[in-house]
Amino acid sequence: MTVALALLFLGAVTAVLAPRVLTRGTWADREPVLALWVWQCVVAAVLLCALLAMALCAAEAWQAVRGHIFAPAPRQVVEAYALSGDGHPWAAAVAFALFAGGAWSAAMLSREICGARARRRSRRRELRTRSPLLPGEEEPTSQRLTVLEGARPGAWWLPGSAPRLVITTGALQRLKGRQIDAVLAHEEGHMRARHDWLLHSATALATAFPRVPVFRAFRAQMHQLVELAADDVASRRYGRLTTALALVGLNEDRGVFGPCPSPDPAHGGQLPHRVHRLLSPADRLSVGRRLRATALASFVPLVPLLVAFGPGLRTLG
Repeated sequence: MTVALALLFLGAVTAVLAPRVLTRGTWADREPVLALWVWQCVVAAVLLCALLAMALCAAEAWQAVRGHIFAPAPRQVVEAYALSGDGHPWAAAVAFALFAGGAWSAAMLSREICGARARRRSRRRELRTRSPLLPGEEEPTSQRLTVLEGARPGAWWLPGSAPRLVITTGALQRLKGRQIDAVLAHEEGHMRARHDWLLHSATALATAFPRVPVFRAFRAQMHQLVELAADDVASRRYGRLTTALALVGLNEDRGVFGPCPSPDPAHGGQLPHRVHRLLSPADRLSVGRRLRATALASFVPLVPLLVAFGPGLRTLG
């Protein structure tokens, strides 16, 4: 059971130390897309550690499970893992605890997705009420831009099988020229990258295990990084100054640029930082550094697999 213990130790160390390492410096602001990939790889590695440790503990505790897991493996591979014949009670307890944690995570993810769908259906009903279809017009099956009557500037996208970009007349009156295009490009960046799935997953994990540092940091970083990535999509097409002015125009009446702005990212707490980042951009990482960081991050989820399959591979080798 040394391998299962090593996986549990590796997962615990990664969950505690990774947030401290990844949040150092300003590299994530300079490369938000790369940072999104790194965070996903780290979280995937932690989840893989738990999943593989659960499988090995279950194989140690129950002969029937062992038969299924090692069914196609030669006898010497099974012997390499030093599984006892009768099993240990603690192995069954650990396997059950990890299984319960996985089931709880799945339940939180299901709740998050169901809640998001309910909110989306409610917003679509409101959208149909405020912007009804014309006589003879059919419900759109592809992307559609909808303009809503409203004095408050706003723009957002509704995910789903038929995603929609929505902008209010207040935003059209407040913004000028290419600023409107920049706002729509920002929302299209969210839509094309499917940032909603990242946010749902991060929220579900942080809700299921609020005391695990990596899951708390994952949720906080996702809310910030998806906005920075969408800002970059807009700024590459329409310029940083235009995108910054569009952000200010949409949100200047919401009190987020005052002396005491809201610290909550969901209520615009990141907007001053986003505007400053657009107006005073830092140099991007070199192509070589980006490639090395991407390759290193891609290797992180492979580490639990190497630990788990190492004894068997050494035996076969």
